[in-house]
Amino acid sequence: MNDAQRPEADQPLLFTPIKLRSVTARNRIVASPMCQYASENGAPNDWQLAHLGRLAIGGCGIVFGEETGVEARGRKTYTCAGIWDDAHIPAYRRLNDFLRAYDAVPAIQLGHAGRKASCHDAIKNWVPLTEADAADGLPPWQAIAPSAIPQSPAHPVPKAMSEEDMADVIDAFAAAARRSDAAGYDILEIHGAHGYLLHQFLSPLTNKRNDAFGGSRENRMRFPLEVTRATRAAWPAQKPLFYRLSAVDGQGGMWNIEDSIALARALKDEGVDIVDCSSGGIVG
Repeated sequence: MNDAQRPEADQPLLFTPIKLRSVTARNRIVASPMCQYASENGAPNDWQLAHLGRLAIGGCGIVFGEETGVEARGRKTYTCAGIWDDAHIPAYRRLNDFLRAYDAVPAIQLGHAGRKASCHDAIKNWVPLTEADAADGLPPWQAIAPSAIPQSPAHPVPKAMSEEDMADVIDAFAAAARRSDAAGYDILEIHGAHGYLLHQFLSPLTNKRNDAFGGSRENRMRFPLEVTRATRAAWPAQKPLFYRLSAVDGQGGMWNIEDSIALARALKDEGVDIVDCSSGGIVG
């Protein structure tokens, strides 16, 4: 008996369908978000169509686009993906229509770089932009973070976020979720790992605030949970919501598995369907 003749009950679980809320993927193979540094003012182009299209054609049940900035200042680089403007929607819809034509579920990961913003791309190893880059049309911009602690000695000091800044970012996540739905995405993931803004709030290494958003673990979780709550409210109830989490920080970090279990329980209460476990990224 060949594989095509085997009853579904005998198929490896990886190759069986999975239903998440109203969305059914043909199998459990997921193409993870992979930054391409090829976007044009945030929007995808033929590079993403070829890159993601081959993954759908190759059989992935769920295909994630790259980490996508919810606002322009939340990108790492000028070539990072973004969905902060309604003008981005048609380009993403073109991409998602292609993925769906090959029976893949289109998925998007929304994120904010926080203090990792305003850099060159991967080819230049994310070297921070300086005023000298302005002559090439790449002026640096002010990064924001929970506290005024730079990513490295080579990075500029970010602005410690005010409550107004936090409200703006929460609104940006919600608006990006609505645009993602309009662009035809069926799964949305919040990027809370790898040293990005939400992870920066979680870690006591990067969050030295003395207000309601810093100090205790519950306080440090507050902003990521508020982002999640607003995103879930803006994202259709019938579509699943993921949250990517650095479950442990690794060497030099302080966030650990017990912290992640506490956060995962709180995320479930906010309507998160899957916690996507990764690790590291806050230092080193």
